[in-house]
Amino acid sequence: MTTLSSPSGRRPAWLLIAGILLIAANMRAAITSVGPLLDRIAADYRLSSEMSGLLTSLPLLAFGAMSLLAPRLAEKLGSERSLLYGLALLLAGMLVRALPGTEALFAGTALLGLAIAVSNVLLPSLIKRDFPAQIGLLTGSYSVTMSVFAAIASGVSVPLAALPGWGWSRSLLLWALLAALAFAVWLPISLRSKSHPAAVSPQSPARMLRSPLAWRITLYMGLQSLTFYATITWLPVLFHERGFSAASAGWLLMLMQLVSLPTSFFVPVWASRMRSQVPLVAIAGALSLSGYAGLLWGSTSLSLLWITLLGLSQGATISLALTFFGLRTRTAAEAARLSGMAQSIGYLLAAFGPVLLGTLHDRTGSWNPVLAVLLLVSLVVVALGLGAGRPGTISEPDGGSELRSPAGSGKLTGPAR
Repeated sequence: MTTLSSPSGRRPAWLLIAGILLIAANMRAAITSVGPLLDRIAADYRLSSEMSGLLTSLPLLAFGAMSLLAPRLAEKLGSERSLLYGLALLLAGMLVRALPGTEALFAGTALLGLAIAVSNVLLPSLIKRDFPAQIGLLTGSYSVTMSVFAAIASGVSVPLAALPGWGWSRSLLLWALLAALAFAVWLPISLRSKSHPAAVSPQSPARMLRSPLAWRITLYMGLQSLTFYATITWLPVLFHERGFSAASAGWLLMLMQLVSLPTSFFVPVWASRMRSQVPLVAIAGALSLSGYAGLLWGSTSLSLLWITLLGLSQGATISLALTFFGLRTRTAAEAARLSGMAQSIGYLLAAFGPVLLGTLHDRTGSWNPVLAVLLLVSLVVVALGLGAGRPGTISEPDGGSELRSPAGSGKLTGPAR
């Protein structure tokens, strides 16, 4: 078994890994805890459906806005210090969100979205830098941790809000304790890190934007995110209209997220051991296409099967997208640039996807056109993934070839600094 070790003797590997996983635990819980409470929040503040929708889309818009700035922040302050400030901003956002008033609600939500975006972008590059031989293992571990706590937050929000004297505000505020724990663990890691800023990538943002491979990875990330957020937004409504109870529709959505956990973990591990990730892209694509085709043309009695296929595919595609940030770059700084580009555009697409598909349903009065669009988008995701999955790295800063296979074996490793 591969031994995990940190490149710096001043910080134990176990402490750094614990910090990474605690940050991952905070990357979705503050967002997914809102959905089950949205009706109560809207009733208390008399929010329109448009404002309620904005509340759920605001973190994704913040992801898009902040993702391009996070690599610059790391270049000036260092990755560890930037992540520490991100955790502090996350805590501030949660505290502001808990204050009375709609202004505080939306301002706090925007702040925590900006904070989480820093972790979204910088964790893959941190893993690339400090654990170059274990990219798949650690990417899978933090992806699963993120998903598990997202599911827990969704499940316990309503029961917590029902406790005597609590309400939805305290239910949401509880997750500040998890952020505080992550901050406490990450503080010594930040203090022990090198004080000088992270090295600037020799490839400028403009050159990254001119890289066809970077664009394939970016659109792969963006369009798979669109299908995911559109699915979790509208799937319960779709099932409810097909005769399922609201509770059953919610359980099916939870099942979809739970079955994604195995592929979220194992796919990055397998991907990092393969010279080409094309077979994994193809399998994930086949699962996605089968799931959406089943929902569109298959029997409603097989809904459990269609949901399982979608869950497996979604766990695989998001983890592949995250793994590509490390496998298709040569340095941690490049990984941060690529991560920032892909997640900025990706989450902007994800934010608008549910709105546009909801409008399509309203115009047609049917979910079949929506499922047809998701099926077509999934085909495009497969095509992009087949290009992104070929071995190599992004273009050389001196004008070298677009795809450059690493030296040695098929295993992709980067410099540990």
